[in-house]
Amino acid sequence: MYHHLLHKTPVHIIPHNYPSVPHSHLNNSKLLKVGVNPLNSLQMDGGGVDSDGRQFGSAEEMWREEVGDSDPLKKSQWYSQGVGYWQGVEATVDGVLGGYGHVNKPDIEGSEAFLNSVLAERFPDAASRGRRLVSLDCGSGIGRITKNLLIRYFNEVDLLEPVSHFLDTARRNLAPENLMVTEDYRAVNFFCVPLQEFTPEAGRYDIIWIQWCIGHLSDDDFVSFFNRAKGGLKPGGLFILKENIARSGFVLDKEDKSITRSDLYFKQLLTKCGLHIYKMKDQRGFPDELFAVKMYALTTDLPKKAKSSRSKKHINRPAIIK
Repeated sequence: MYHHLLHKTPVHIIPHNYPSVPHSHLNNSKLLKVGVNPLNSLQMDGGGVDSDGRQFGSAEEMWREEVGDSDPLKKSQWYSQGVGYWQGVEATVDGVLGGYGHVNKPDIEGSEAFLNSVLAERFPDAASRGRRLVSLDCGSGIGRITKNLLIRYFNEVDLLEPVSHFLDTARRNLAPENLMVTEDYRAVNFFCVPLQEFTPEAGRYDIIWIQWCIGHLSDDDFVSFFNRAKGGLKPGGLFILKENIARSGFVLDKEDKSITRSDLYFKQLLTKCGLHIYKMKDQRGFPDELFAVKMYALTTDLPKKAKSSRSKKHINRPAIIK
């Protein structure tokens, strides 16, 4: 099922005259995945296009065709085809990034700045209080994000990846002798499970990191995953979602069975999940031909409104000269 596609995958190319030019016509780049089943109670943002150039009037129309209407077999085929695509990709940084290995550096730098801002606000006293931070890397692939980022901030990191040869490479990449961190920081569990089938241990994680994999999930599986994953967060914990963003509606990649959603599409689904945006930020420094990428920090509680620095009484306002 979709979850097999969770590993880190390349960013999708945006045609200059989007949405009329399909992805597959542009350098055969492997794009991110996003599978979604129609949610009867939620009309998703606008129409979209697939990699064959076909236009869809709505996401519901596309999902009925791709995964059927309550058709387990057709949905299973969607996920199997997606996983099958990634099983044929080499377990290297360039492979999982679809030939765009050079975006690894700006990607990690952008993610680190965003993560730092979240940790400083949500867990400012973690070190002084002896709190051990734990994260889950969803769609971990070969452990690219864990090795370059998460393992330096979290005492324990679990990896979730449905493609077995990617996960085998991650085990080797994250062996203690291959890490430049102290023994107090380590990769602990390696789960070879699809995202749509995974249920985390209750209350284990401070941060659940989800990057370049949620596009393989249908809309209903997207919502189901987040509803289950909420139980895996510690009090005060949150999700960080980092994904390619379509300009509007969606872009369907028929080769790897994934979709790229618009910002509005994501926000509609997140509302359905009962999640709130704590903060968000655009990724910078990627080549112009790639999709825009956004980072969302998501909480299960309503973010507190910042206190206004403006006083109702302007006691320092200069007096009016009459």
